This record gives sequence, structure tokens and C-alpha cells, in this order.
Amino acid sequence: MDVKDFNFDLPQELIAQDPLDDRASSRLLVLDKDTGAVTHRVFRDIVEYLRPGDCLVINDTKVIPARLMGVKADTGAKIEVLLLKRRENDIWETLVKPGKKAKPGTELSFGDGLLTGTVVETVDDGNRLIQFHYEGIFEEILDQLGQMPLPPYITHQLKDKNRYQTVYAKHEGSAAAPTAGLHFTNELLQEIEDMGVKIAHVTLHVGLGTFRPVKVENVLDHHMHSEFYVVEESEAAKVNETKAAGGRVICVGTTSCRTVESASTEDGVLKAGTGWTEIFIYPGYRFKILDALITNFHLPESTLVMLVSALAGREHILAAYEEAIRERYRFFSFGDAMFIAPNPVALQRKTEES
Repeated sequence: MDVKDFNFDLPQELIAQDPLDDRASSRLLVLDKDTGAVTHRVFRDIVEYLRPGDCLVINDTKVIPARLMGVKADTGAKIEVLLLKRRENDIWETLVKPGKKAKPGTELSFGDGLLTGTVVETVDDGNRLIQFHYEGIFEEILDQLGQMPLPPYITHQLKDKNRYQTVYAKHEGSAAAPTAGLHFTNELLQEIEDMGVKIAHVTLHVGLGTFRPVKVENVLDHHMHSEFYVVEESEAAKVNETKAAGGRVICVGTTSCRTVESASTEDGVLKAGTGWTEIFIYPGYRFKILDALITNFHLPESTLVMLVSALAGREHILAAYEEAIRERYRFFSFGDAMFIAPNPVALQRKTEES
């Protein structure tokens, strides 16, 4: 399976640089995963494609302001640190630019010494382990000094940090947002619940690997990054009850999808618990839990394009992407969305007379 099979040409101007003022006003491309048929809607119309008895699975991870701008304590040379994974004893695995200036023993300073760090070790992929030193609460200092770690294809400055968070973000730990969830408002979620759709919360802390390109020619040679997930008993029960009753499990985003597929048994029962997942979903994969997916548009040759291709078929996905490009959809994190399902039929809205 060649990585080039998942390539497509995207005009640079279609990469969304800023979030829309109204989260739910993004466009929605509805894709029948079995036939490839496409319908163009607005995101808030998603309610017309949901049914009482369905279960929506959302990832309630919260992005931390993980990008720190600092200096080397001895020379004052500028240095940028991106927090990736928290270890023990205030040690974090980080990505440092420029890495050559961050040899073990290097002392770093952030915010005129409000936060300092010592490079402890160089690990896989050239990442650095840094032990931080501070007084007070680390999260409060990070909120004061850190910037949101926007993906590299977004060059605009984010005016409001909360626009790179879902409205249901709760558990801190991500280096990137689960962006399919950015389209939901609290009002839209309430409307969905009121119509008899369960909402199950899971947590998967999104790592920087979500932006990393596949660098091998053969897809099967790619090694996925590791991400931590949590599934609570109450939320697993919502999913399992839905499956048992014949309802659909609709994941919001590839991160929710990867969580439930990682935590399920072979016969499609979602198990509560915590763990690290390196699940890699590509064409040929048999989904055990997921029935339908709400997702954004993804980078060419990325593992996420491979995941949606596993659900709807590579040909249908690439054809839908071509259609989205022709129709000038907005791509990637702050862009528009897709709803991928078998035979997605919109319910007729009730008129005031009826």
C-alpha cells in the first residue's frame, strides 16, 4: 500500500487560517460511505442526520498552552520548547527548536526566570527530556507564559485561546485540539441530547504525531505515535447500550474513533479503562464500534486520510475531497467538516404548522 495513493493537490488558499465567528456555521459535506454520494449542508444541520437512540462520542481532552518561548540561560540565545508528554518529577518530553542548542545539561529560562528548565536527556526522534523548576502551580505558570501550539500550516496569530478548544474540553493534556469537535456549540449539543441522542465522553490526549507526515513509502511500515486515553465505566455503558439496542455509534473526530476502537474487544464491546494506544487504522481495517464519523478534512498522505479511507474507501474519500476543493471548502483544523455514514438520510424538519 503506497503512501502516494493517499495524496491530493490542495490549493494553499483553502487552508483555513482563522476560526469562524459562529462555530456551527461551518460547511458540512455529507458522504454516503457505501455509494460515495455527496450532499452539501451547514454544520448545524447535523441534527437532521442524527436519530433518537444514536450515541455521539466526543473527546473531552483540553489543549494546554504548550509552546514556550525562552532563552538559554548562559548565552541568551532564543529557544522554543513544545511540551509533548508529562513524565514524573516535573520532567516533560519536549520538542526543542533549535535542537542543537539543547544538549543535556543546558539551562533554559522562560518569562525572565519565572520558569526554568534543565535538559536532562535526548530521546527518540531527537526529543528532549526537560526538568522544570518553578514556584507555585505549574499549570498557572504555563497559562501565563505558554502559547497555543497551533499546527504548522496555521500562520495567523490566534486572538482567543478558547477558539482552539472544544466547548466541552475538560481534561488537560493535549498538544493539539480534537478539531472535529470545534464545530459544536453548547446549544447544539443540548439540542442533540434533547432529541434522544446519548453523548458519551472519552479522553484521548492528542500528541504532536498527529501532524507528522508518513515518511515511508509503504504505509504498512509506518509506526504510529503513542497517545494516552481514558474511558470511564459510565461512558462505556452508554456506547454498549446503544450497540445492544441497534443504535449507531457516531464518533466526533478521529481521536474519539481511535479511542473506542483501541478500548474495544474483538466482538465490539467497549471496555472501561486507561491505556496508551498506537492504533493505526488504514484500508482493510474492520471497525468494531464506530458506525459513522464526524471529521474535518485532513492532510494529504496523512494517517488520518488513511483512517477515513478505511471507513469509506480510498476512492470515495479522494472523490469527496476533489468535490470539496471544487466547492471551495475550508481545510484542516479551523476548516469545514464531513459526516461519513452508510446511507445518511436527513430527517425532514417539522414545520410550525405540523
